Amino acid sequence: MRESSVDICPVPIEQQPVNEYEQLRESWFFCWPTFTLVHYGRKLLWVWFWGLLIATPISAASFTPAKALFQLILCSAGGAALFVIFVLIRLYLGWSYVGSRLEDDQVFYEESGWYDGQIWLKPASVLNRDRLLVAYEIRPILARLQKTGLMISILISLGILIWFLI
Repeated sequence: MRESSVDICPVPIEQQPVNEYEQLRESWFFCWPTFTLVHYGRKLLWVWFWGLLIATPISAASFTPAKALFQLILCSAGGAALFVIFVLIRLYLGWSYVGSRLEDDQVFYEESGWYDGQIWLKPASVLNRDRLLVAYEIRPILARLQKTGLMISILISLGILIWFLI
């Protein structure tokens, strides 16, 4: 019986890019961009809400609600948006790292520690499978994260424009 290239892969199971992808997809935090648009939006609104609870008292120290309520609201909303931006950056970095490991034709791995790293060249079948995963699974996730970041940047820019028009 002929062994498949996956069976003779010397990379430890937890370091194989396809398994890193599966772990990321099943993780509590990194699975957010894979949800439906409504569910994904709710998660980001949840982060924004908790950011708002942190940013509002900080903003209130600079802008008293009695004198500058509109500035307080804009500053609090912008500060809360920073939390969402940090979450988006973390999601993007995680997904792009796994995507690059899947797309590369070689895999760097550690056998037993940081001092004995090795490189495994992927066979054509594994490389094709991994690149299909990138094309049909990871790139749409990265595109969604980029669009979300762009929309939040536009909202922050509008807030800044309104700030200067007041």
